[in-house]
Formats: sequence, structure tokens, C-alpha cells
Amino acid sequence: MTTNKTIGLMSVVCAVGVAWAGVAGAENGTVKKAVSKKAASKSSHVTSAKPATGRASIPLRSADPYLGAIVVDADTGKVLFENNADSAGFPASVIKLMDMMVIMDRIAAGQLSLSNSVTATAEATRVGGSQVYLAEHEVFSLEDMMYALMVKSANDVAMALAIQIGGSAAGFVEMMNRKAVELGMTHTTFYSPHGLPPNAGQKGDTSTARDLALLARALIAQHPEIFTYTSVQMRPFRDGKFIMQSHNHLLHDVAGCDGLKTGFISAGGFSIVATAKRDGRRVIAVVLGSKDRLVRDARAAELIAKGFAALPPLPPPVVVAAAATNLPPAPMMTEEPPSAEPHAGWLKAAGIGLLAGLAVLGIAALVMKSRRPRDF
Repeated sequence: MTTNKTIGLMSVVCAVGVAWAGVAGAENGTVKKAVSKKAASKSSHVTSAKPATGRASIPLRSADPYLGAIVVDADTGKVLFENNADSAGFPASVIKLMDMMVIMDRIAAGQLSLSNSVTATAEATRVGGSQVYLAEHEVFSLEDMMYALMVKSANDVAMALAIQIGGSAAGFVEMMNRKAVELGMTHTTFYSPHGLPPNAGQKGDTSTARDLALLARALIAQHPEIFTYTSVQMRPFRDGKFIMQSHNHLLHDVAGCDGLKTGFISAGGFSIVATAKRDGRRVIAVVLGSKDRLVRDARAAELIAKGFAALPPLPPPVVVAAAATNLPPAPMMTEEPPSAEPHAGWLKAAGIGLLAGLAVLGIAALVMKSRRPRDF
């Protein structure tokens, strides 16, 4: 009897422990078992991510605190800090910045308009990951799709845009790679318009922190309207039936931050291209391949602060000398107040002249009188 009670008590304790572990796992936002996670972190032979069904097995490219990082002056391109900035990783959804570059180039050239309609294809609806759940044949304006691409990081939207603008996903990816070459992104190759893990037999999109900084700087310089999309934290979609929320937490955590894009896949970790503007000056920070989202965000915020601190001081304001003129010098002022009446001067002169004239006439009269003959 005692044994049975002991066994029963131990069973209850174990059940409570398992339940508590489940709650803790849910609060941490993960479905992995704690023991498995700990073992994986200690294992040195785990070099590739376990692929999902139909996905290719690709090597892990992430580190603690990151695989590579850089911060640059947006105006000059000067590197203010870098660490392993040429290490190639999987930037995931960050590559959607190149989607925007390709699209905005064509808007600027008059080949596209924000009011153009974009129709979702069956292929776009099957992409998966972060999405706005496009239905086949559903139609939205290009502008709405661009918001969905940046705010929600919608993969189905990325595919729909690629097919419509490039004729096919492959055609659009070719446009992306041509632009990368044009910008000097020498360690970047795109294989998709969305950055998701590759399908079996395909390769993953690769880039470096330095190349991503080049892309961000060019995008800001050539299409400053990009901030219309990247600075939005929340926006309705599909007539308000779907609310999109940005994955970029720095928008509300870092002063002056107004973009640009985050990304995550298991093999590549968490990445971000962030920018902030303060007192008329802007820096761009890139964190590529961090194992933890909170660490990625913290390091990106630190890089932005470090970037602003490293900016050279602004030159003193230019003092503009007064323009020379050929006008004569102004007369010296006197202490005599101006006459209250505009005609007082000539009236005074006329009065004096009149008195002088009367005096002369008086004298003349006296002289004439003295010469007149007298009666005796």
C-alpha cells in the first residue's frame, strides 16, 4: 500500500513538472524540448539545419552575437564600424529590399505606377511563411502590395509581384542579380524573391553585411520614398480585414529609426538592416546571422548608437559677409530732433526775409524824410 501511494505521488509530481515545462516552453515562443535544445547547443557536429518537407538541407550560418555586422554613414558611405562584414550568410526576408529597389527603379522610369493592379497567381498562394494569405486571382494595387511586402514581409506578395513584373519568379530574380552587380554587391547571389529556405535541389539566397549596407544606402539615396513603407509599424490590408504589423521592433525602441527590414530562417538566424536619422544625419546598421532575435535587436541598436558617436563633427556654419554697395555713406545723425512740420524751414526763412525787407523800407523812409524841404 505504501509503495502504491509513493508511486502515485511520484506520478503526480512528474505530471506537474511536465506541465510546467510545457507552459515555460510556450511562454518562450518555442516548440522545441529544453533537453534537445541544450544538447544541440553543445553538439559540435551539427552543421546543417533540418530541412522542412520539400526543402533543401543547407549549412547553418549564424553565430552569437552575429555572423557579421557593419555600420556606415549613409551620406558618405564611410564605414564607422565593422566585424566580419564579408562573411556570407542567409539574409532571409531582408532580400525584399532588393525587390523594392527593382520595383521602385521601374516606377521612377515610368514603367510602373502605384495604381497598377497586381493579380495573385496559384504559385504565389502556395509560398508559405509570413503572408497576407492571398487567394488565387485576388487583385490589389501595386501600392498595397508594396506595403504588405515591407510591413508584413509577405512571401506570397513577393512571389505575386515577381511573377507579374518579371514574367516569372526566375525572370524577376535575374533582375535582382543584375541590380546587385550594378551596385557592387560582389558577395551576393539571389535565388528567390522572398528569402525563404530553398526547395530541394535549390540554393539559398546569400549576402554579406557589407553588401546589404550597399543596397540599403543606394535604396535610400535613389528612392527616399522607401521610408513611406519601412517606417510603418501597423497597417490594415484587405479593407481592414487583415491587420499587418511590422517585425522591426527598433521602429519604436530606437530614436529616429525609420526602417528598413528584418529577416529570419533557421539556417541563417536573425538578420536586420536598420537605419536611423538624428539632427539631419543618418547611419545604416546591419546585423547578419544572429542566433537570437533579442540579441540581434540589441546589437543593431548598439551599432546605431556607435555609428552616431563615430560621425565626424559637422563643420562650423559659414558666416556670409554683407554685400558691398556703391551707395554714398549715410549722413551723420544730430541731436536736433526733426521738425514736426514739413514746411517749417522755408516759412522761417521767408519770415526773416520779410522782416529784413521792412527794416530796409523803414530806413529808406527816414532818409527821404530828412531830405524833404521844411516850412519855416
